[in-house]
Amino acid sequence: MINSINEAANKNITVIGFGVSHRPLVRLLLEKGAKITVRDKKSVEELGAKAIELFDKVNFITGEKYLENIDGEIVFKTPGMRNDKPELIEAVKKGCELISEMELFFRLCPCKIIAVTGSEGKTTTTTLIYNFLKAQDYTCHLGGNIGKPLLPDIESIKKEDFAVVELSSFQLNDMTQSGNISIVTNITPNHLDWHTSMDEYIEAKKNIFKYQNETGILVVNKDDALSLSCAKEARGEIRFFSFKGETENGVYLAENGDIISTVSGVRSVIMNKNDIKLPGDHNIQNYMTAAAAVSGLVENETIKKIAKEFGGVEHRMEFVREFKGVRYYNDSIATTPTRTIAGLKAQTQKIIIIAGGYDKNLDYSPLAPYLVKHVKHMVLCGATKDKIKNALLNCKDYDPNELTVEEAEDFKSAIYAARNAAKEGDIVYFSPASASFDMFPNFEVKGKFYKDTVNGFKEEE
Repeated sequence: MINSINEAANKNITVIGFGVSHRPLVRLLLEKGAKITVRDKKSVEELGAKAIELFDKVNFITGEKYLENIDGEIVFKTPGMRNDKPELIEAVKKGCELISEMELFFRLCPCKIIAVTGSEGKTTTTTLIYNFLKAQDYTCHLGGNIGKPLLPDIESIKKEDFAVVELSSFQLNDMTQSGNISIVTNITPNHLDWHTSMDEYIEAKKNIFKYQNETGILVVNKDDALSLSCAKEARGEIRFFSFKGETENGVYLAENGDIISTVSGVRSVIMNKNDIKLPGDHNIQNYMTAAAAVSGLVENETIKKIAKEFGGVEHRMEFVREFKGVRYYNDSIATTPTRTIAGLKAQTQKIIIIAGGYDKNLDYSPLAPYLVKHVKHMVLCGATKDKIKNALLNCKDYDPNELTVEEAEDFKSAIYAARNAAKEGDIVYFSPASASFDMFPNFEVKGKFYKDTVNGFKEEE
């Protein structure tokens, strides 16, 4: 077991997957004198320049059989790989220590960790917490499922710093350590193509606070039954946030729009919801969540200042451009029906929406009433287009004269179809309600493709 990064010296270490989080990890371990084997399904050439330049320093095992006969004293697995793969089970039987980059960071990190998870809102919440702390003159390190891998920076992190970490259910699934302050924004069905059941998905989320002691803090959504049920297992302080009414220890939204803190029995008005630049009720909830997490660390005035200035995170209800009087927005992060619903609820007029993508085995029936209420034309593409269309057709309030549906062969065709359907004053809103893996590696690449295509529109077209 590594209890210091310097203990990697002379150890035989296997790294499975040469993705974003593992590339700097490999370099760090090499610097410490470890003997590295990288295993990846892609060839070295397919992995690109960063792999090629390490070819003489690292033993690469690639191809279809890259997981055969795994060895090494320590095995780092990629977050998207389950521990119950037969090859990993066999490696553990042989004596390999199976770990993730994030698990080791938690083990070695000298400062307090603020960890954020949830089915929706975790990236914005994580970013807000980071911005609050930085504005209050703390030294902060942002990473995990957002930003960059943090383990390579471990030697520069000081005890008085803060690490603000976003964690997905993949990363949490096998974690055995928790944040000092942990946040569960909400829990709704997601990634059921990867998790064996909804129960397993919930259990993975619980790991964010499961290993806290009595000094730990858990921030949880009082309005979400699944999140609230998790709080019963917390060992330390529980702080709630609520959009629906007063809470005795946390942050809530008052009837007059004030966002009020009651942490530790001290009542104060943080700001009014109208101070928040970001649109949508879900972003008000994100601010309440973040404010509850930093209570006692960040002053209300600092939070209010950020709220008035912060324009949002890329790919989240992001304004792209106005073209011929039509405004285009990118919400590629909306990879579930509930995320798309949150964006639709923020609309002030009926819009044109582009939706569809990879199927994560989710139910689209809850989305249909919001499409009926907020959309006048929908362009569908991808693996889920039939599921979304059928959900709409089975909605009792659906009127085909009020909401027209168009199907496209591919994503680029869908973007142009939406453009052709739009008239001056319209909004075109890309919100897939699905993952991107049927056509793209992730939602960032798909969102960038959307933005590049929209920004490439020409007047003469």
